[in-house]
This record gives sequence, C-alpha cells and structure tokens, in this order.
Amino acid sequence: MSIEKNKLRDVKKFENVKELIINSANLYGNNIAYVTKIKKEKDNVEYINHTYNDLLNDIYFFGTGLFKMGLKDSRVAVCGRNRYEWAVSHLSNLFGGIVSVPIDKELQVNELEESLIRSNVEAIVFDEKYVDNFITIKENGKTNIKFFICMSKFEGFISFSELLEQGKKALENGYTEFKDTTPNSEKMGILLFTSGTTSKAKAVMLNQKGICTNIADLQMVEGIKSTDTNIAFLPFHHIFSSTGMLMMLACGVRTVFPDGLRYIKQNLIEYQVSVFVGVPLLINKMYEGIEKEIEKKGKTKLIKKVIKISNFLLKFHIDIRKKLFKDIINALGGKMRLIVAGGAPLEKRVAQGFNDFGIHLVQGYGLTETSPVISAENDKYIKPGSVGIPMRSVQLEVVNIDSDGMGEIRVKGPNVMMGYYENEEATNAVLKDGWFYTGDLGYFDKDGFLFLTGRQKDVIVLKNGKKVFPEELEMLIDNLEEVEESFIYGMPQKGDKNDPQIALEVVYTKDAIKNKTEDELKKQIWEKVKEINKTLPQYKYIKNLIITNEPLIKTTSLKVKRKEELEKVLKNI
Repeated sequence: MSIEKNKLRDVKKFENVKELIINSANLYGNNIAYVTKIKKEKDNVEYINHTYNDLLNDIYFFGTGLFKMGLKDSRVAVCGRNRYEWAVSHLSNLFGGIVSVPIDKELQVNELEESLIRSNVEAIVFDEKYVDNFITIKENGKTNIKFFICMSKFEGFISFSELLEQGKKALENGYTEFKDTTPNSEKMGILLFTSGTTSKAKAVMLNQKGICTNIADLQMVEGIKSTDTNIAFLPFHHIFSSTGMLMMLACGVRTVFPDGLRYIKQNLIEYQVSVFVGVPLLINKMYEGIEKEIEKKGKTKLIKKVIKISNFLLKFHIDIRKKLFKDIINALGGKMRLIVAGGAPLEKRVAQGFNDFGIHLVQGYGLTETSPVISAENDKYIKPGSVGIPMRSVQLEVVNIDSDGMGEIRVKGPNVMMGYYENEEATNAVLKDGWFYTGDLGYFDKDGFLFLTGRQKDVIVLKNGKKVFPEELEMLIDNLEEVEESFIYGMPQKGDKNDPQIALEVVYTKDAIKNKTEDELKKQIWEKVKEINKTLPQYKYIKNLIITNEPLIKTTSLKVKRKEELEKVLKNI
C-alpha cells in the first residue's frame, strides 16, 4: 500500500499553533470550543460555553499578562486537571514562543519539584486542587520559579482570572507585543516528560512545526467534523492528549470535560459525545459493559445473528447498523460515532465489535518522541488488530527482521523530536542518521498494515531462542470473566536464570471473589488458563499463576509499568 494513498481530503497546513487557532477562530468563531461545568448547591449545575472567538481572545489576554510579567522567551509549566484554564495557559505559551512544560499532576511533591528544577521553568500555572504541593515547593525555594499562578482564586497566589484581566487592560491600552509575536516553529516549543517517575523520565524536546505536521496528517485521513463533541478524558500533559486537543481545535469541535472515571457513562449521555479518544484499558471496559448488558438481557445469540446479517448487507453497501444497534449506541449517549484508540494494542474482538455496532473505531500508534502519531487506521483503511498505515509525512520501516518476520520499528519525519533535553547519550542511542528507533517490535502485512508485537525490552527470550510477547498472552487472559487485568512475566528458574518460565499475575474482579476463598478462585482461574495453554505453542505455555486484588502499577496514561510490576512480583515471591 503506497503512503501516497494515505490522503482522503485536502487540508490547510500550518507552521505553528498560532496560525492553526487563528484559522479555526476565522472558520468556527461562534462554535463552542470548550464547555466548563460548574457544580452548585443542591446538585444544580451551570454550563459556561467558550466559543472559538472567546478562546482566541483569552489566549491574547493571558499571554499578554505573561509577557507583562517579563516571561517572554522563558519557560512556563502547566499542571492540573483537564480544564479550560489548562488549555488557555498551554496555548498562550505556544502563541508567544514561550516553552510550554506540561507536568503530570499525579506526581509526588518531590518528583514534581524535581521536574520543575530539571526543566528550569520561571513560572507555573497550576490547579487549586494541588495547591498544597505548590505551597511546599514555594516554601522550599529550590526551583527558579518566580511566579506561581493558580487556575482559581487562592490566597497568596496570582490567579488566572487576575492575570487575564491585567492582560486585557494592557492590550486595550496598546501593548501588543504578545499579539504581534510570531513563534519560531522550529525551536523547542514543548518540553515533555515521558511516562515514568521523574527521576527516570526523559524530557522530550518537540517543536511546533512537527506537531502541526502531525495534525495535518491526521486531518487528511480522520473524519473529525465541526459538529462533533469530544470528551477530553486523557490527561492533557500526555502528548497523545495534547496533540489530540489541538486536532479537535483545528476541526472546530466542541470539547467537554469528564467528572471522573466513575461518571464517564453519565457524561457521555449528558453531553451526547460523538468522539471518544482513549487508551485500550478504557475502551475494553466500555465494550465489556456492553457485552454484560447484552448477556444480562439474554440477547447474546440474537445479537450475533443480527451482526452476521448486518455485515452481509454491508457487502452490498447497505448500512442499517445505526437502527439495528440503536439501544447500544443510546447507552453511550446516542451520538457516539468515532472511537480512537492509542497508547497500546487493543483487542481485535473489541475493535471489530464496535465497528460491527456501527461505531467507527480506529487504532493508532505513536510515541511522545514522534509528536505522537506514526500510523493509524482511517476512514478508508481499517484492519482490526493492526495500528493502520503510516502517516503521510512519515517514513516508517521495520528493520533487523528476525526469522519470524518481526523487527524494530524506526521512523523519520518532521514530527520526530529534536532530542532528549540535556541527555546527549540517550538521544544518540535512539536517533541515528535521522531515524528514530522506537524500541517497539512489529511487522507489516501484505497489504501494508502495521502490527505491533511488543516492546523490545519486554520480550521474554527463552533458552531455546524462542520469543514470547507478554501483550499477546495478556489479551487472551483478560477475556476471562474473573480477570480485571493481567501481567505476563518471565520468572527466573532456580539454577538457570537464563531460562525463564512464563508466569502470570492476575488481578481478579470484585465479583469473582464472592462466596469463594482466594485458593478456590485461583484453582478456578488456573483451570481456564490450562485451556488457553492448549491453544498455544508449547513454548508459550503459562507455567505459574499468582492472583491478587491489588491493581497493577501504572502511569497516569494507564500503561502498566512493567519493570516496577516485575520487581514487586519477584520481591513478593
């Protein structure tokens, strides 16, 4: 499949984020860009709609305030929940050529402080929910931060609204330096820490040209509409979410904010969400909820028959899925039409299942270092289980291919990072002759679709040279009704540490343990694991099982921290 074919629509390309947002304000000025929900007494709520014109003006006001504080050509961090103030702060940085440093709000105070020291920021815009951390950091005096700006009014700190008002007055009085600034699209625009604890995380340097190129590539192939409503569930401080935020703004979309994981279903209905961007863990849970509801109503066999009929009619371009599966779509708010999965491989049955119901699900693949999208399924090219085909501006190759046809994925393009901040050794290890070596393993099929098999560092290599990919087995285990999540690892054997045994840790569901002891539940799960073993080559057999009710250690983007989880498991054993 030619990369040249990976273009379904013409789009306008931009050098920087300022051009992109100004264009959206011109095209969609009165469209709602963001909705802020304010909870009042007696369960009353107020919704504040921020139009694209409002957004552009607030960026000019807030950015002018930053410049008046002397923060031109500086670095400003943003830390907090997904909200309108976060978006305005980040976009103001990018408009003014200030290096934006999105920080993980879930970091412990010492890790948070360390990341602020490492990134050498002079100001931070933070969420009042985490004010205690910033009181501590301010009192410690170890950072170079001159200005602590709170997203709401809080005694002892400059507030977002105050700075916005100051900037508005300065602009009205003729101070236009911020508004007239053209950011350098090829200089570092964002400094972003990769997932992991701050002491270990690498700081990735990205520029605006690379991000805008990635957005244009996505717009060419993904059918996002200005009438869509997107729910910003993934944390903005992750590149998958922050580039996604810009993608939605480029398309004139309305973005709403969730009340939390517990309320996601309620929010989908409340806002009639049509676009959902998430990681497989969340999307799998959504699909499992649908399956359980179907089973509860005794309609599993009926739905399977209806899917067969529907798929047969699709061959003749007759699509009646929206009518056939109206109840399922209504359970997701009634307007859901597109789900975008990224961050890890998604189960093939889940991808196929949503598409069977008439909800277009596409998978993508990328990394922080690539701004982030490298490949994706799209309106035309879709194959459940794959992560699609390369983006138009990306060169993608699989190199050092082994006897099984798998190799390491490497990529070249304007979206590739400038390097790791103050870490030349780490940069040189992954950037070679313009190619970024991802550390991910995969292969292309005959049709040009990319399939991921796992991280190079996570592959379990047996003594006979055979390779076992944990994710492949985990997908099978996760289908068991007793399993909340699973972790496959190589357990060293006594006397021969170079010949690991395939072992499994299962986090069981709350329902699974009802009326059972852990030993009884373990035997029940083990019987099912043995059945799965029968479907596998013998070298992939799972030989050991432990069960727990303690969740796996994860990043804030819900990826399992495999190294830390393995250390925990081996320590307990």
